[in-house]
Amino acid sequence: MSAVWSASRAAVKRRRLQTTIIGVVVLLSTATITIALALMAAAAAPFDDAFARQSGAHVVAVFDGSGVTDGQLARTAGSPGVQAAAGPFAEAVVNVPEGVRGFVAGPLTVVGRPAPDGRVDRVDRVDLWAGHWPAGPGEIVLNSGPANGASFAPDRTVPLPDGSVLRVVGFASSVSQSAGGWVTPEQAAALHPTAVQMLYRFTAAGTDAEVRAGLAAVTADLPAGALTGSQSYLDLRRSVATRTGAYVPFLMTFGVLGLVVAVLIVVNVVGGAVVSGFRHIGVLKAVGFTPNQVAAVYVLMVSVPAVLGCLLGTLLGDLLAGPLLAGAFQGLGIRGTGVDHRVDAVALLGMPVVVALAALGPALRAHRLSAAEAISAGSAPRAGRALGVQRRLGSLRLPRAVSLGLGQPFARPARTALTTAAIVLGVTAVTLASGLTGTMTAYSDAEEHNGTYQVEVSVDRPDRPGGAVPALGDGAAESLLRSLGAVQVTAVGWQNVKLAGSAQSLSGQFLRGDSASLHYAVVKGHWLDGPGQVVVSGGFLRQRGLAVGDPLHLDLGERRTTVTIVGQLMSYDPDGVLSNWETLQRLAPEQRAGDYLVQLAPGADAGAFAAAFRTEAGPGFRAQEHPDELNQGTLTVVGFASLFTAMLAVVAALGVFNTVVLTTLERRRSLGMLKSIGMTPRQVTVMTVTSMAALGAVGGAIGLPLGILAHRLVVPAAGRAARIDFPASMLHVWHAPLLVLLPFSGLLIAVLGAYVPARSAARLTIAQVLRDE
Repeated sequence: MSAVWSASRAAVKRRRLQTTIIGVVVLLSTATITIALALMAAAAAPFDDAFARQSGAHVVAVFDGSGVTDGQLARTAGSPGVQAAAGPFAEAVVNVPEGVRGFVAGPLTVVGRPAPDGRVDRVDRVDLWAGHWPAGPGEIVLNSGPANGASFAPDRTVPLPDGSVLRVVGFASSVSQSAGGWVTPEQAAALHPTAVQMLYRFTAAGTDAEVRAGLAAVTADLPAGALTGSQSYLDLRRSVATRTGAYVPFLMTFGVLGLVVAVLIVVNVVGGAVVSGFRHIGVLKAVGFTPNQVAAVYVLMVSVPAVLGCLLGTLLGDLLAGPLLAGAFQGLGIRGTGVDHRVDAVALLGMPVVVALAALGPALRAHRLSAAEAISAGSAPRAGRALGVQRRLGSLRLPRAVSLGLGQPFARPARTALTTAAIVLGVTAVTLASGLTGTMTAYSDAEEHNGTYQVEVSVDRPDRPGGAVPALGDGAAESLLRSLGAVQVTAVGWQNVKLAGSAQSLSGQFLRGDSASLHYAVVKGHWLDGPGQVVVSGGFLRQRGLAVGDPLHLDLGERRTTVTIVGQLMSYDPDGVLSNWETLQRLAPEQRAGDYLVQLAPGADAGAFAAAFRTEAGPGFRAQEHPDELNQGTLTVVGFASLFTAMLAVVAALGVFNTVVLTTLERRRSLGMLKSIGMTPRQVTVMTVTSMAALGAVGGAIGLPLGILAHRLVVPAAGRAARIDFPASMLHVWHAPLLVLLPFSGLLIAVLGAYVPARSAARLTIAQVLRDE
């Protein structure tokens, strides 16, 4: 065994370039596999994993504090089917006024809780990830997931109606979303709570029916009407699944591409390294090594750099996967979406096995050869394999260096097939990434209304804390905006309405003015162009069994109006309707607009316009710039695509690099002969690069339609998972210039991978070749 190890170590030192190539390829391939598996594993069940870690509540129940006592609620912990319970906790609502930096104006649910973890509460172990838990009066911890980052540093304050403040002393996350913030029980009592919260885990809670049954058992002995509200963990899970499910098709596609490319390149690199060492194998056999020892030498020779590359690649994959996972699950209140240790185990154990198996095939081939056959096998490929192709190419009117280069791939068909396959998948990834970027950018522009308006003016509501009475009426405010230079103004009115015969409220958005300029993405039908019309989402239609063209009867108090569904929007919102101002006038004729969306002339200063309006309009209005930006989902998908594409392209280029190196080693005698009869270094470079450029052209031609096909499959699948219907325009993102350029990505990968070893081959002198021979 010592002889085998010594021979392997000597081979590693002697073949430094191949050893380095094997190590780098395995490193990048392992990193790609680690990221792919980590993303797929995390996307499978992020909510369930976090829910189990934090002992999340199956139900967050809110009771009327005046209708039930704490003692009665505490006894519900012993109800049939209750596995664990926490509470009762006093619950109060604090209204955050407009203009408090770092907060969204509106109600903030605050719960009085003595401690965050399971030592006190066996349910909903709140993850305190920054600062400390409230220890006295005037302190609050806000519910904010660590993936989000804190929107502001601790020590900010939450104003209270009596003029006092709550000082932010930390941030925590609750997978149960049980509160917007937590204070001490004493502080909660000082906020005059009207509700009491209980958290329950049930022995059976796998379905909505089981959750309802558990909640019914809990409230069976309580006074009627004591339960004022409840939140099931199944609703939260569905909400998370809708968002993360949109990422799964992207992750699966790039993950599969990464796995296949990694295996192809590793097999190509390792197999080529063993084949190129056949002459050394013959020498080993000649000095007395047994066939088994020879096979062991070459398996060990490639395993040493592979193990080192695998270790470093797993570490690199963990480092790169972390930010991607944080971005994918941002805003979901989920912590700990790091790389699963099982993913690392698979990468650390799987890649060395792949490398060993890749080496085993060629090593067993050498195992069967005699010493003389092995020595002769290391020379240039047999004449019959590519000679006919070379002759036919030589008859064409091509430069001799080009015709020789085009014939080289036919000498090693298996190696050529593996290299071409890697280039094909690299071009597929580039094409898919460009398509995803185009689709997601268009989606983000439609969702965020990028480029459609530059200034947003909001009208104060006097009934809210800090709200002022608007100094201008509705029509006067819009007229002022137009007089200050607005090109287009869309007034927006907000009013909850109901469908006739239903108790469920719908969020109504009513538009006046230049609403067509907002460029809402309409999947079916058309945008509003007359009175009595409404557009809704696909989720709205599916939930109610409706279709474009059906009528809707909207109620608001004693008033009712009938509208027709004329369009289906791209968004999912199942409880929202968009209509024109005439519909609002029929339901609430006295209501004014709550927002004005202002489009300015190109090059106009939005900040100066907003400041001028605030000065002219007086109190009761807030005007601010509307920046054009990509939403988080778009940034995440583009980040996935860009990282994977870059890594796959680099790995494919390394595969080309390896092929050229091996071909050069095998053809040293031929290169010496060609140089001896007058071939210049420039011609050697052209010949070598041409051989790989041909593979790049073929790979580009095949990879382009594969990438387009993958885009056509992945984007609709992601839309179905997120319950979003993409319009056809967001799938047709490739245009003539891009379609012409994309196939050249295969050529670029091939040329970049081939150029450096081609230059090295060109610098070889005839004397060096003869001495080596």
